[in-house]
Amino acid sequence: MTVRVAAAVLLKDHRVLLGHRHPARTNYPDVWDLPGGHIEVGETAAEAITRELAEELAIDVSGSVLHPWQTVWVDDIEMTIFVLDSWTGTVRNAQPAEHDALDWFDAENLTDLALANVRYPQLLGAAVAENRASRP
Repeated sequence: MTVRVAAAVLLKDHRVLLGHRHPARTNYPDVWDLPGGHIEVGETAAEAITRELAEELAIDVSGSVLHPWQTVWVDDIEMTIFVLDSWTGTVRNAQPAEHDALDWFDAENLTDLALANVRYPQLLGAAVAENRASRP
């Protein structure tokens, strides 16, 4: 059975926000991951990421134009990824049971981190590069 999730690459000053998944989590414990979560039945990926970012980070992206950037597969997980460089509110850890830490990272310096997906360095580097190219 396919599990559908939505994730966000949040960019600030060409840095990427990652959340450290709490060590007590059942799935992917004790690794750095993108914010996001499951797409509920009847929900679009854009609706899911809007809800998840409000729940996890206390930010509002409902006024943003949300277009999927990439969809990647890991085993039976289909992850729709959005890239965002603007939102309303201040990013904060609103779900400490899910993430025990949040931090901003240079996409070029992710190789020393335990990441939820081995493709994150490549994906996040591409997201930052595309964002730099589109913003003078």
